Amino acid sequence: MTTTTAPEASVLDHRLTAADRCDSCGAQAYIAAEVNGSELLFCAHHGRKYEEKLRSIATSWHDETARLNAAD
Repeated sequence: MTTTTAPEASVLDHRLTAADRCDSCGAQAYIAAEVNGSELLFCAHHGRKYEEKLRSIATSWHDETARLNAAD
């Protein structure tokens, strides 16, 4: 049995990078949704705009928008 340490968990929680761009506008992506086997990336604005419709059909929803308010 393996356990995940706190540093590893935070790395997994922040898997999106500055290179990941919103499919709607090209801004930095903070939300990733898997729909029909394809990953869709969204900025915080577009993620919230489409969240209600996508959550009902998405097989996964990864949200890193909390990073926008986090003090580094």
